Amino acid sequence: MPETSSQTAPHLLLAALGGTIASTANAAGGVAPALGGAEIAAAAGLDQVWPNLQADFTQVAQVSSANVTLEMLFDVVELARTSSADGIVLTQGTDTLEESAFGLWLLNDSGTHIAVTGAMRNPTLPGADGPANVRAAALTALSDQVEGLPATLVFTDEVHDPRFVTKSHTTSTAAFSSGPVLGAIGWLSEDDLHLPHAPGAVQSPFAGLTRPDQLAKVALAEVGMGEPTETLDLIAGSDFAGAVLSGVGGGHVPAELLPAVARLAESMPVVLASRTGSGASLHRTYGYPGGEIGLIETGLVPAGILDARKARIVLTLALSFGLTPAEVFAHFG
Repeated sequence: MPETSSQTAPHLLLAALGGTIASTANAAGGVAPALGGAEIAAAAGLDQVWPNLQADFTQVAQVSSANVTLEMLFDVVELARTSSADGIVLTQGTDTLEESAFGLWLLNDSGTHIAVTGAMRNPTLPGADGPANVRAAALTALSDQVEGLPATLVFTDEVHDPRFVTKSHTTSTAAFSSGPVLGAIGWLSEDDLHLPHAPGAVQSPFAGLTRPDQLAKVALAEVGMGEPTETLDLIAGSDFAGAVLSGVGGGHVPAELLPAVARLAESMPVVLASRTGSGASLHRTYGYPGGEIGLIETGLVPAGILDARKARIVLTLALSFGLTPAEVFAHFG
């Protein structure tokens, strides 16, 4: 039997948000979220692993992945804080799964691990992958090996660090990757968790903070070839509280954008990320106009190891909690 934090009677909480893993045919001719957590878990054969498993089910929301919000993740963290479960599995759609896993990595200070998973093939299709993913996520969440880790993303028997994992394919069942250098931190085999690359304990800058009354609005703009200045000027003239620029390469913008970048930085905190999705934003290599040296001197805050989407989550939380963005992003340098 797999090692768990409670060998005699493991207690699992499955929190469901909807998504492909919960989808069935509807009148529109496609599929949409409809199944509940108990139905999702029933197909995973968890009783084959733990005959005496105590399982609870909570339907936090029933939405597509595009409609998952940070507010829902706060609800999941509140569940974790009040639950007596040994581990938690969160199921949702895959399109924003990486963001949910990272948001929970930042917010989950409950001491109870949350393994996030979903499915690429809905239950009406041959070879639906949801049951296997739920089983692997449960094995991860209930293992003593994840003690001290707030969250992981578990998919196709791989365990990923939420800081680095991204969805890298639209339809493949092996849709999630942690980049060309890092890879998964572990895997499942024969219902056993192997976690040889687990990171050391890292303190989130948001751990222990009280849920904010409302979340700040943060814009995300990807910079590409020939990007018009109007994109940044519209953001600067809006009621956004902050912005993230997804620059090319190590975090660069066309020289003609520099006046607009300066105006944007004068109006709100701006974080500089790379659109590549892997590696860290640069600090001190390129000194040409539009390079990261000048942008940082203008006041932009480097995103460090975070891609632009994850940087947007961090900036949103930093501004919502009233923290200084530069100090928060120093945790991800």
